Amino acid sequence: MIGMPQGAEWLVILAIVVLVFGAAKLPDLARGTGQALRIFKAETKGLKDDEKAADGATPAPPRAATELPPTPASAPDEPIVEDRQTDNHNG
Repeated sequence: MIGMPQGAEWLVILAIVVLVFGAAKLPDLARGTGQALRIFKAETKGLKDDEKAADGATPAPPRAATELPPTPASAPDEPIVEDRQTDNHNG
């Protein structure tokens, strides 16, 4: 039976993730995952509040809108530079 990964197995999984996504992409991946989980949590809480309001006679108070923090953007006049290696042998 397969259970939860233990210490050495987590290291192997982490090494595979770094190889697949690259070390530079991991912070962006983690940030996006965190924002998605935050939105999911807020929406499920809203559904629970709506369900409780439908069961009870008193309406639920309006929730404050959840906004994501602004993402840092480069200045519009700066060129976008991609971190890719060029292959001079093809094309």
